[in-house]
Amino acid sequence: MKKILVIEDDKQICDVIRIYFENEGTGTCFIHDGKSAVDLIEKGLNDYSLVLLDIMLPGADGFTICKKLRKSYDIPVIFITARGREEDILYGYELGCDDYIVKPFRLSELYAKCTALIKRSEGRVISDILVCGDIRLDTRTLQCFSEDKETELPPKEFAILHYLMTHKEQVTDRDTLLNKIWGYDYFGSDRVVDNHIRLLRKALGNAGKQIKTVIGRGYRLSEK
Repeated sequence: MKKILVIEDDKQICDVIRIYFENEGTGTCFIHDGKSAVDLIEKGLNDYSLVLLDIMLPGADGFTICKKLRKSYDIPVIFITARGREEDILYGYELGCDDYIVKPFRLSELYAKCTALIKRSEGRVISDILVCGDIRLDTRTLQCFSEDKETELPPKEFAILHYLMTHKEQVTDRDTLLNKIWGYDYFGSDRVVDNHIRLLRKALGNAGKQIKTVIGRGYRLSEK
């Protein structure tokens, strides 16, 4: 396994991550400010297999760094941050992060997520464009196209569609979408997912039919 790059200014958190990950046989490298992170990204990230990224950093914030990353790299990115507002979580996914973890977190869970994402990313084709049937997402420009026409999507609908497109032809249950889009601390009804799926289908027009309801299980995005 290649090394994990940790961009985090809290050196105590860095120390516990380093000790835990190295005990599990995973190497780590640490950067404590945003400017140094941007400089490294411009030089190249070929030595790393995943990025753990804080948001509140001196020099440049994590959102800015994530934008910079996504212009050139398909490397998995996990936000680890104290900012647990819904708006921040949705924005993180909109920018292209693979997961969003709110502090405090369990090291065992963090490590498991890192391992799963690295395994999933192996052999992944690097592309800024996701295509499924008549739907196309440009993750670099955050644009959605339905039947070759640009479609404006609110953040929640964009985040839901992005998740479905990265898991196309798979059944995704409501709880998974709630955790990924609304966050693990969401306590409302899971029917909020149904409402946003309905809005997403409407926005996509005829292509909205590609989002299938799997009764009793959730939703599946298909090519037709």
